[in-house]
Amino acid sequence: MKSRPKAANFSPWRRRHDPIAGNRTLSAHLHPETAGPAAEPASSDALKALALGCLDEMKAEETVEIDLAGKTSLADTMIIASGRSQRHVGSIADKIIQEMKAKGFGNARVEGLPACDWVLIDAGDILVHIFRPEVRGFYNLEKIWGADRPTSALLAG
Repeated sequence: MKSRPKAANFSPWRRRHDPIAGNRTLSAHLHPETAGPAAEPASSDALKALALGCLDEMKAEETVEIDLAGKTSLADTMIIASGRSQRHVGSIADKIIQEMKAKGFGNARVEGLPACDWVLIDAGDILVHIFRPEVRGFYNLEKIWGADRPTSALLAG
């Protein structure tokens, strides 16, 4: 009976990055001080500033920033903006995605880019919604996630 060779230093607890899934592993969550630049809180602020800067540069309209801390674990901040047309919405989304890649924030998950009525950019701690005005009025995310929503602290107590 032949024995299989052991993998040298294989331990899922020691790895900081899973090259297959592209996500941080349990080690990064348990020891964020060793997880590298992805764990820095400043990167969330820099990402938010990048998104807001791109929206301003691309002349997005009615930009609203909603703090989601304490409301959901999906993200810390939601940014909602409008473009004047499908082409404008697509251009704004493309600019944000390209700038994120260029600045080293990695690849964000993007939904709705082919139709460009409503594009969602999920960059982890930041969610960016870009709408055509008619679609934005229909879904009214500001009302759903706005300041009048109860926080989890109010619901628990």
